[in-house]
Amino acid sequence: MSKVHVIIYSRPGCHLCDDAKAAIMSAGCDDQFVLDEINIESDDELLSKYRYDIPVITIDGVESFIHRVDAKEFRTRIRRMNAD
Repeated sequence: MSKVHVIIYSRPGCHLCDDAKAAIMSAGCDDQFVLDEINIESDDELLSKYRYDIPVITIDGVESFIHRVDAKEFRTRIRRMNAD
């Protein structure tokens, strides 16, 4: 079974991003996904798209959370993706 790909779009100094990462890691399913973090400041297009909406979390390419992540809902979505 391949792991679900999770991306968090963030930028340095973003406390909401830190909170989102903490929620993701506390969800209790970290063995079921691969997490990448992308600094939106590294790409002009990403900076333009997400400047006022970080963090944005995608799960297998689908925008799933913006600003805040609920650990229980994150776990539910990851498990649902792994079941498909």
